[in-house]
Amino acid sequence: MMDPAELMASLEHELKPYRGQPDVPAYARLPADGLDRAEVENQITSLAGTEESRWREGYASGAVYHGDPEHIAFLNRVYAVQSQSNPLHPDLWPSATKYEAEVVSMTARMLGSEHASADLPIVGTVNSGGTESIMLAMRTYRDYARERRGIAAPEIVAPVTAHAAFDKASRYFDMPLVRVEVGADFTADVAAMAAAITDRTAVVVGSAPDFPHGMIDPIPQIAALAAERGIGCHVDACLGGFILPWAERLGYQIPAFDFRLAAVTSMSADTHKYGYAAKGSSVVLYRGSELRQFQFYKTTDWPGGLYLSPTFAGSRPGALSATAWAAMVSIGESGYTDAASRILRTGAEIKAGVAAIAGLAVLGDPLWVIAFAADPADPDVDIYQVMENMSKRGWSLNGLQRPAAVHLAVTLRHTQPGVADRFLADLRSSVDEVRANPETRTGLAPVYGMAGALPAEVVSDLLGVYLDIMFEV
Repeated sequence: MMDPAELMASLEHELKPYRGQPDVPAYARLPADGLDRAEVENQITSLAGTEESRWREGYASGAVYHGDPEHIAFLNRVYAVQSQSNPLHPDLWPSATKYEAEVVSMTARMLGSEHASADLPIVGTVNSGGTESIMLAMRTYRDYARERRGIAAPEIVAPVTAHAAFDKASRYFDMPLVRVEVGADFTADVAAMAAAITDRTAVVVGSAPDFPHGMIDPIPQIAALAAERGIGCHVDACLGGFILPWAERLGYQIPAFDFRLAAVTSMSADTHKYGYAAKGSSVVLYRGSELRQFQFYKTTDWPGGLYLSPTFAGSRPGALSATAWAAMVSIGESGYTDAASRILRTGAEIKAGVAAIAGLAVLGDPLWVIAFAADPADPDVDIYQVMENMSKRGWSLNGLQRPAAVHLAVTLRHTQPGVADRFLADLRSSVDEVRANPETRTGLAPVYGMAGALPAEVVSDLLGVYLDIMFEV
């Protein structure tokens, strides 16, 4: 096994490809005199051009969900007009509150708000991304459980496949997270979740779909558990919130997952993913204004005056809320339905193609986030080396663990002519290359191999070093 220090040293060039290049100057301190703006713009434009081709040509899993040049230019124009906007100052930028309120309302309507009762309307806020949406919701349930239910140490019950942001919320807010294994189909085990619920449980979690395997948890059954126990039910639809409603319209059999279920008390949905807004923006929704009040921060005795903020940030980029609004109203229901149709068709094509490659096995029955592992009957295939071989061919895929696997989150970039065929051809070649070179372990493949063999604290330390490198000049 490669020495961890040696491994990290070998990865530095991947994290810092511009280091030492004479045409890419580095600034460890402020220049004595400011650079000419044209020069600064040229440097930024040059690096952007270097990095653009992979995602534009459909080589990235997720990351860029729309990517059409005209759409990007449109959002850039909107951002430029609103670049100084800050929702912290609604007296100066009342347009920011207009955009955010309408983004929340449109998203809520898309996710079943018309089925809510008048006394418990679906409300929400706009924030910086899926992680913040999830963390806001979990802190809200923590404080609600403390004040309304008298639970000193509220807990979260979630499948192991629920996003890592739930673990992040657990650590940040000192809110124990009870992880529950999933079934053979990679969806939440409802019986196991029921057994994990105690009188300390504040909220149960389901995903629609989950990030690792693209599977939709049995939300109706999870919500029924929540109703039976009188606890919150959060549906993480960060990935699926802007796909699943249109998938239903297209005839796909999607179990109810949203506010049509009376026991679903909150949801998260990312406008900056399949809502096709600029990075980063997301929406968190609640059933009833009372619950949302526990998300808000207010202070009345600060010498600086009255202070309040709806999310974690104080100042926020109103331009991002404007681009979310602009994307949604310019695309509309018909545009989102068409985009979902293209993505789902491409997802089905890729899923079938992966399943046909000897040595690989698709995990579960996903719609457009296609996870695959080495076939257990074929010990000669190391899935992480397959991923590394795909990386050498230009692909940026997501490595998974427990079980070892890789996934491709299909976006509009992959619906371009020839992209799916290119992906499958490169995947077949990458598997063949692994078989022909069974001892080869390059790039990130050893990292994932080590993650399964070393103690968790050692792997965590290595990841810390990796993050340190990111912030080195």
